[in-house]
Amino acid sequence: MKNEKLSVYVVGGGAAGLAAAIHAARAGASVTVLERETKPGKKLLRTGNGRCNLANMGPVEDAYHGLHPDFASSVLAAFPRERLLAFFEETGIHVRSYDGWLYPSSESAESVLACLLMTAEALKVRIRTNTCVKRIEKSGDRFLIDVGSYVYTGDRVIITAGSQASLEGNSGQDILHLVSAFGHTIVPTHPALVPLTVKDASSFGFAGVRVRGVIRMYADGQLIHEEAGQLQLTKDGISGIPVFNGSGEAVGALSAGRTVTAEADFFPDMEEAVFISYLKDRFLRLSRRTDAEKLKGLIPERLIPAILMGAKNPEDIALRIRHFPMTVTGSKGPSAAQVMSGGVDTAEVDPSTMESRLVRGLYLAGEILDIDGNCGGYNLMFAFAGGALAGKAQGDCT
Repeated sequence: MKNEKLSVYVVGGGAAGLAAAIHAARAGASVTVLERETKPGKKLLRTGNGRCNLANMGPVEDAYHGLHPDFASSVLAAFPRERLLAFFEETGIHVRSYDGWLYPSSESAESVLACLLMTAEALKVRIRTNTCVKRIEKSGDRFLIDVGSYVYTGDRVIITAGSQASLEGNSGQDILHLVSAFGHTIVPTHPALVPLTVKDASSFGFAGVRVRGVIRMYADGQLIHEEAGQLQLTKDGISGIPVFNGSGEAVGALSAGRTVTAEADFFPDMEEAVFISYLKDRFLRLSRRTDAEKLKGLIPERLIPAILMGAKNPEDIALRIRHFPMTVTGSKGPSAAQVMSGGVDTAEVDPSTMESRLVRGLYLAGEILDIDGNCGGYNLMFAFAGGALAGKAQGDCT
């Protein structure tokens, strides 16, 4: 009897899906990608502001979030960055490092997608676009994938469909309910890597300010995130990488009914006591100027009115500069988020193969899992690595 190739269906044609499809085809499987959008890789084109931040060479231990953040470390140990870089080079993507943040040397997400698609095409991967999966069932050893107009039958299914993050309206494919039908636990989702909204932000008048500082976030008074970097102040609230990296925890705490506050340190260069003394001396030295004029040249001008609100003396002003208080009310929502936190509980997935521990032949990779990473390519790195592991787990059958 002639050997037949394993038939593998990949649900979702993003980073994880294309990595899975390429590796599964290399392993000898017959691969079909089912993509809801008009073309694959729609979200990939938006990453890194179109430059496509592919990965990060920094430590991974504190870079990921979820109920079981160590799952990401296990995945990246099973498919390390060296193998990921080799995969990129094999597809034609040459990578450059910018302080450990890895980008294609073309600095073009379009070229990354083109290289992935050319590689998939050479391996005879079939990509079906405008195809929305309605239902997935297992019948014996086979899977039935219902797309409405047709029911595909396959040996294995790899689900890599993304979330609503960064997409307008209902563009994203909500696949979690299909996975939960197999008995998987779904951790509630909410936006991450997203700008936060702040109570009365418009009254502060600091929209458009960019300043290096430190952001600290608290849930019911307990510190949940602290990070230095460039802060961006908007008419609605706060943004910038230090805010993004803590936004998932902040939104999660709000969803749990906790009170979330933040404080910004707009002048972390000095010890606080030294800064208070410096500001008092500065106010004496510039005594002929108004308080607002005394702060010019020290902090961004558009920040000054917000700092002076309620401050009665130089020490009060110094403390508002170092501990500017804000009440976080929410986020700008999924369409403004780079990723969503939550998803399939990773305790139910094997990190060495990405196979479901509950359903043999079902594999899960990418954003569908309860893992979200910091800014800097960590999410794409996890998606590519997980997709590659899921694809490598496929092979010929007799």
